[in-house]
Amino acid sequence: MFIYSMHANTIKFFAVICLALTALIALITFAPTYADGSTPAGTQVTYNFEKIKSNDDRIDFLKQFGWEVDPQAISEKQVMIPSEFDKIFLEYNEIQRRQGLDLSAFKKKSVMRYTYSVKNYPGYEGEVHVNLLVYKNTVIGGDVCSADVNGFVHGFERK
Repeated sequence: MFIYSMHANTIKFFAVICLALTALIALITFAPTYADGSTPAGTQVTYNFEKIKSNDDRIDFLKQFGWEVDPQAISEKQVMIPSEFDKIFLEYNEIQRRQGLDLSAFKKKSVMRYTYSVKNYPGYEGEVHVNLLVYKNTVIGGDVCSADVNGFVHGFERK
């Protein structure tokens, strides 16, 4: 015969664990989201950079950031990531790093660059492009830039 007794402290411990798990599940279940798909200020947004196989996938990728683009790419070109980064490419890679990407892992790799015309850039009247660098169906880099010589370049997120 086996007899086991539980102390009040053990029961309290399990009750606290169950209460904490219940609270966590409730927070996950009832986390606020808005009708437009955005999240409250201060929350982390994650984007899907993988499974980019078709033109529709690329357009859907850009929609994650709120960009509306012409459905046909302006340019589709195979480019080589250089083996050594010069000053300009180091600055470009810094843009990538700020958006959670890093091109240094793709040195000497041939990647596809897709360029689209942006239709909804706020507060800018000139022509704006978005470039996607895709390697093996994954977006590994890119930018939003003006077509003007003295324009701007930044990551995918809207300013």
